[in-house]
Amino acid sequence: MMDSSTAGPAVARWRRWLWVSAAVIVADYATKAAMMATFRPGDEAPVTSFFSLVLTYNTGAAFSFLAGADGWQRWFFAFIAAGASVLIVWLLKRGGDALYCLGLALILGGALGNLWDRLTLGKVVDFLLFHYDHWAYPAFNVADSAITVGAGLLILDSFRRRRTADPRSGADASKET
Repeated sequence: MMDSSTAGPAVARWRRWLWVSAAVIVADYATKAAMMATFRPGDEAPVTSFFSLVLTYNTGAAFSFLAGADGWQRWFFAFIAAGASVLIVWLLKRGGDALYCLGLALILGGALGNLWDRLTLGKVVDFLLFHYDHWAYPAFNVADSAITVGAGLLILDSFRRRRTADPRSGADASKET
């Protein structure tokens, strides 16, 4: 049981990661608002020979998964994002090393950024487009980038730790490699 002298720092530790999530949400919202104020759907502004800004909307999930469904997918993906967000906050409260918590915080910010779009617009605003010749990667946004980087950090973190059973105590002991 935690006494009041240790509760404060523990709360502060996990809540600081919420500030990272909030920064992702603000950056995502600001960039999407700027794109919607500047571009019309389908407008494209080449930045380099392989990168353009383009305003597009995605009613599905990653790579337009279920984009052609009848509208139920909006609420389905919103429910998944909300549930994942609750789980991530719980995981952040449990704590962990900085790499793990940063990964979770980035995923949380990205999930909530796209959730906001689904709830307010019914679709997600995408605008970053990488392309080459006749090939183009599906357009994405800041929230998608944060989710991807966060997932990469969690994968990296999983390789850093090895869990081995301690035969003397029957407990798991974490060892950094």
